[in-house]
Order: sequence, then C-alpha cells, then structure tokens
Amino acid sequence: MRRPFQDTVVVVTGAGNGIGRATALGFAANGARVVAADIDLAAAERTTAVIAAHDADGLAAQVDVASPVSMEQFAGWVRAEVGVPDVVVNNAGIAIVGSFLEHTEEDWQRIIGVNLLGVARGCRLFGRQMVDRGSGGHLVNIASAAAFAPTSTLPAYSATKAAVRMLSDCIRAELAQHHIAVTAICPGFVSTGIGRHAHYAGVSGEAEEQLRAAAADGLRRRRFPPEKVAIAIMRAVLDGQTVVPVNAEAKITYALSRFAPGALRSLARRADSTMQRS
Repeated sequence: MRRPFQDTVVVVTGAGNGIGRATALGFAANGARVVAADIDLAAAERTTAVIAAHDADGLAAQVDVASPVSMEQFAGWVRAEVGVPDVVVNNAGIAIVGSFLEHTEEDWQRIIGVNLLGVARGCRLFGRQMVDRGSGGHLVNIASAAAFAPTSTLPAYSATKAAVRMLSDCIRAELAQHHIAVTAICPGFVSTGIGRHAHYAGVSGEAEEQLRAAAADGLRRRRFPPEKVAIAIMRAVLDGQTVVPVNAEAKITYALSRFAPGALRSLARRADSTMQRS
C-alpha cells in the first residue's frame, strides 16, 4: 500500500527535539525521505537513528537558522544531496519569558533571528528552489497560539509568532501562482522541552533554573504530546490548510481573536494585574 508521503523529500528544522522530532518521525513513518536538521547535530542524529531503526530514510544535518551563511549552506547541501524538497517545516524556535521592560536588545535580536528570520530564510531559500523546479511544494511555518493572544509575559515571543503567521499569509499570496502552499501551524501549550530551555528576562542563576523547572513541569502536566502537532502538520499538507490552531486553547484564542479581540485584551490586562498582586 502506498503511504501518504511516499517518494517525497521533507526538511524539518529543529528536528532534534519536541515538535520537530515528532514531525520528522511522522513524515518518515509515512514514506518520506526526511532531512532532520538542528543546531545540535547529535540531537538530529538521534532523530535519524530512530528513523533508520524503523527502516525509513532520514539524513541528519546541522544548521543555525539564525545565521544567513549557515542557512545558505544548508539549503545548497539539501539540493545537492537529496534534491529540492517537497515539504519544508520551519519549526526551529526559542522562547524568552518576562516583562517587556526586562527584555534587552540582545533578547530581541536573538529571538527575532531564530523565530522570525529563521522562518523567513527557510521560506525564501527553499521557496526559490521550489519555484525554479516548477512542480510546486509546501512550506509549513510553526507559529503559536501566542500569535493570536496578547500577553504581558511573552511580548517578544508573541510578536515573532504573530509575524510568522502574517509572513505566511504574505508568502502564500505570492507563491500560489507557482502551486506552492503555505501553512501556519499554531499550537497552544504542548508537552515539549521548550520551557526547560527558555530564557527568563531579568532573571538569572538559581531563580531562572527554578522558573525553567516549573515551566517544564507545567507543560508536562498539560499532556498534549508533540506527536499530535505532527499529525496536524501532516494533515495540513495533505489537505492544503492555511492557518491551523491545533489544540483547545489555540482554537479558543483563534476564535476570540477573530470575533472578540477586545476580550483577549481584557484577559491579558487581568492576568497582568493578578501577577502584580501575587
């Protein structure tokens, strides 16, 4: 029986852990030849080792999506090694948590470089390859429910994810004539390690480690595994979906952003007031 992604090439960034890893494994299990890329080569290789153990086809690569040079080299390597990809999942991302006034210039440069410019580079470089090939393709950009909902604790993260959602809309309009689809995936809270690796603006040392541990525990208790996001991504590619809120909180905030945006702003203010009193 032919599998859904048989004879396709799929590139996934941030494939060493979390949503990226689950996505790489999911596409591989459904017949794709997967390039699993991550800034941590050893993590990418662990992903491809699982792919190989299931008699599927995967290649590991190291890439820093925040580096123009690294991304240029990576895109060239992919084309030379496996050909122009059919699907690219721009997943690599980081989180910075804390009040806006505590975010430094370095914080902003770092998160924009990864979360926004990393996605833009993936779309531009691989989008150009797809256009030149002339047989279409699909770009998948991982945004977030934070793209819909204002919050006083994730100003930079939310801003970059909202930009990814809008960038996806813009690219979709341009590339439709080339039969290249573009999807923005917007998960809510997912049980991944992003909380453990988040940077807390204005906090350092032991206090930051405690916050990271608490965030990691909260995401774990959410019990929404990254595999469910991977399934949503694969369905979006098969069905040509554009904006996909994945879990309950994402669907609720997406609906409120469309029909009652004032309610989201009010909730953000109330949450901020509660935090200040606590």
